[in-house]
Amino acid sequence: MNDYHERLAHLLLKKNEHISYGQALTWVELLWDDFETTSAKAGREYLGSEMTEKIVRQWIQQYGESLHEFVATNPKYKHFMEQDEKKLH
Repeated sequence: MNDYHERLAHLLLKKNEHISYGQALTWVELLWDDFETTSAKAGREYLGSEMTEKIVRQWIQQYGESLHEFVATNPKYKHFMEQDEKKLH
C-alpha cells in the first residue's frame, strides 16, 4: 500500500505547491481511509487497492490544488496539517 500512497502523494504535490511532502502523504492517507471506511459502512464489496487508488486519484485531480484551504474552514483537521517550514518540498 505504501507504493500507492507514495504515487498519490507525488501527484498531490504536483497539484498543490502550498503543502509539504508529509502533508501530501497525510492527505492521501486520510482520503484513502475515508473512501474505504465509507464504502465498508455502506456495505459495499471491497474492490481492492487499485479501485481505492483510482478514486483517490480522481479526488486529487479535482480538489488537490485547494486541499490546503480545507483546514482553514475545518479546524478539527488542523493538527493533521500543521506545516513544518523545514519540510516543504
